[in-house]
Amino acid sequence: MTGAIRFGTDGWRGVVGEDFTFANVRLCAEGVARFYRDRRNSGAVVVGYDTRFQSAAFARSAAEVIVAHGFEALLSRESVPTPVICYNVVHRGAVGGVAITASHNSAEWNGFKCRSALGSSEPDEHVAAIERHLDLMPDAEAVGTLHPGGVVRHGGISEEDFKGPYLRHVGSLVDLEALRAAKLHVVVDAMHGAGGGYLPTLLRGGGMQVTEIRGAPNPAFPGMHNPEPIARNLGPLAQAVKNAGADVGVAFDGDADRLGVVDDSGVYLTSIQVGPLLAYLLLEHQKRRGLLVKSLTASSMFWRLGERYGVPVRETKVGFKYIAPELNATPGWLMGAEESGGYAFQGHVPERDGLMSALLFLELMAREGKRPSELVRRLFSLVGPHHYDRLDLAFPADRRAAILDRAARAEPSNLAGMSVERRDALDGVRFTLAGGAWLVIRFSGTEPLLRIYAEAESPGRVRDLLQAGRELTGL
Repeated sequence: MTGAIRFGTDGWRGVVGEDFTFANVRLCAEGVARFYRDRRNSGAVVVGYDTRFQSAAFARSAAEVIVAHGFEALLSRESVPTPVICYNVVHRGAVGGVAITASHNSAEWNGFKCRSALGSSEPDEHVAAIERHLDLMPDAEAVGTLHPGGVVRHGGISEEDFKGPYLRHVGSLVDLEALRAAKLHVVVDAMHGAGGGYLPTLLRGGGMQVTEIRGAPNPAFPGMHNPEPIARNLGPLAQAVKNAGADVGVAFDGDADRLGVVDDSGVYLTSIQVGPLLAYLLLEHQKRRGLLVKSLTASSMFWRLGERYGVPVRETKVGFKYIAPELNATPGWLMGAEESGGYAFQGHVPERDGLMSALLFLELMAREGKRPSELVRRLFSLVGPHHYDRLDLAFPADRRAAILDRAARAEPSNLAGMSVERRDALDGVRFTLAGGAWLVIRFSGTEPLLRIYAEAESPGRVRDLLQAGRELTGL
């Protein structure tokens, strides 16, 4: 089984009871602990978990393996968002961290994420080292007898409050009093995940009205395809916003490291719009400067904002495990952004945080006195109109190689009536078109899906590009 455990774009994920089992979670913890021992002989490891089925028990099982290697395991006393785990790694000076979560995957999945001492995703070379340890272990059931020198050394597991330190830190990064005083009605959709209760706690006590829906943990994630804050899953949020006459709705995925937004009419704002709006807040209103790092499927509006405000922009493959090293290598970085709704900010951990993103989006609304749709129009007035959509396509497993080969060989001269100016393979296959539009075809690193992304100057152009991309794959 060990050869089948591979860490994708963000950790290892599997179906609970099939491949995501206690034995395999212990294997992952063994690999991580051995990796830490290669670098340090002692210290603390932060271990947290989300609201999924058996996540607390899986986390304790991982912690038991970690302490057998002589480390102290700091185990969250309750389910917490992944950004809360990331912050506590840094706050407590830990060697690293483990998060039991499958993020936005559907209810039958769970996952194992590892975090560096900086609170960020482990870079590729560290993940490869962990996987090499996994490959050397012959049997998941043998974990506990495979420790270095055959000696099992016991540290300890201590249950800790992760939520309090995180709330105090985030509260120091934004002007909570000004936000609380804003005359806004916000509907929060926690999607039955780990982010429930955080925004109401942070924002209570002023003129802002906060209504939370789907705040109670429920590992079945009822009423949604999966706990991902995208349009198809946010019907209840859109309806709640319209029913309440609210100004905005914000939503978090299962581990609250991603943000989704709907406007006062219940219309979903794409992450292509939200990410640049957050950058606009930092650049225009907070007068901050520094490096912007975007994944290749994040909006080209970041390039335009970089030009307008005189800041550098850098592009990476999809996933924060590629974005984080760029941030960590650049003192004074400003923001990291990816298409899936994950954003990192200066002064905070170099990792996605949906909660912090929501606070900053509300700050932008309060500063400009505008609702989300008006903010989008303001953004377009600065950088031109940009529209976006994505297709997620299931495919037969035995056709993966053929689909990949077909996409890799495709060299069209035009797509949807637009000439192809450049083709590259930074991550999947990308076609850059005349006028700045683009199309990307790549396999998901977290789910068995083929994803087709497109950005262009109009919704119609986006639809045409997505159809052209689908035709290229033969699906």
